[in-house]
Amino acid sequence: MATKQSGKVGRPRGFDADEALDRAMRVFWEHGYEGASLSCLTEAMGISTTSMYSAFGNKEELFRKVLERYTAGPGAYLNRALDEPTAREVAAAILDGAIRATTCPTNPAGCLGVQSALSVGDSGREVRDLLADWRNNGCSRVHERFRQAVDTGDLPAGTDPGLLARYVTTLVFGISVQAASGATRDELQEMADAAMRSWPIH
Repeated sequence: MATKQSGKVGRPRGFDADEALDRAMRVFWEHGYEGASLSCLTEAMGISTTSMYSAFGNKEELFRKVLERYTAGPGAYLNRALDEPTAREVAAAILDGAIRATTCPTNPAGCLGVQSALSVGDSGREVRDLLADWRNNGCSRVHERFRQAVDTGDLPAGTDPGLLARYVTTLVFGISVQAASGATRDELQEMADAAMRSWPIH
């Protein structure tokens, strides 16, 4: 006599969620938030719109997941750079990481977090604000690291850590824009080297 099984067996998703996010990342990276249509996203991800909504939510929720994946992937150089032993090495590692990330031949040029929503309509306002917060958070973390460097004497006592952090992150944003405009890795490295020559010294 057959017994009735309790509960329901979940249907397999049928696709690799991480791979789908990586593909969505490329679409947002290349076309920006508003330029990435749902049809373009789902085609690249290899899933239906229904599957996308079921697995990732709406377009904005998908973008938030993509940004998290970008931060842990191509954008992870910031976390590594902040662990460098001196403020100068932190700044050099940030610039080097930005150059490598924005000119990697296997990825779109530029930075997802800089280019995706600098100019959007009302429908993309929350994403624009999300990315502004994302960029400001990065600057704040660099600021805190440089403040520690001033406190320990690694940076001269009169150094403004906030101004220095803004200087470095502005260079990073400029690197992204230049990379997206076709600047080569060597050209961007020359710019970074020139910037580091003005680094505060005792």
